[in-house]
Amino acid sequence: MQKKMFRLLAVTAFSSVIFLACNSDSKTEKETTVEDSSAMDKMEPTMEKETGVMVGGANMVASKDIVDNAAGSADHTTLVAAVKAAGLVETLKGAGPFTVFAPTNEAFNKLPAGTVDNLLKPEMKADLTKILTYHVVAGGYKSGDLKDGQKLKTVQGEELMIHYKDNKWMVHDAKGGMANITIADVFSSNGVTYVIDAVLMPKK
Repeated sequence: MQKKMFRLLAVTAFSSVIFLACNSDSKTEKETTVEDSSAMDKMEPTMEKETGVMVGGANMVASKDIVDNAAGSADHTTLVAAVKAAGLVETLKGAGPFTVFAPTNEAFNKLPAGTVDNLLKPEMKADLTKILTYHVVAGGYKSGDLKDGQKLKTVQGEELMIHYKDNKWMVHDAKGGMANITIADVFSSNGVTYVIDAVLMPKK
């Protein structure tokens, strides 16, 4: 009887040791898995999306130049086509910095019928270049640099005048025309762009 009790106790003790050992191994394995997972998470690179300004359904970011940013805007397809026709792509992709007043497609549509198509003809390249360079100023002017009544000399040679009224910034051209700045401070790697709602015209 005593031998049987001794055997029973021995078996029970042996079973307990095996159970504890297995349980310990399982716990260690789980902890190792959690630690390994945590380590892998730390090793994965964190890709932060570059912040910018939304224009024409695209995010305008400072890592791109003025032309590349404009090319992504659905509201500036006419302007981009005009820049290409005038041969100004490389210029506006240059180091700059430049300040560009960028008319939207709707702004170009306000011009008399046939004007845009006519300007895009090869023989009109000189006139198109004058109009486009009249929208470009040397130097990167942020909105904080602008003042009411300020005059900016354009790459074309004539001046634009900045006007502020009723909490709105406007740009006046040499012919008395005016455009509202609808989106300001669109930063690119080589300057600043202002979206405007009208095409500005030089005197000459």
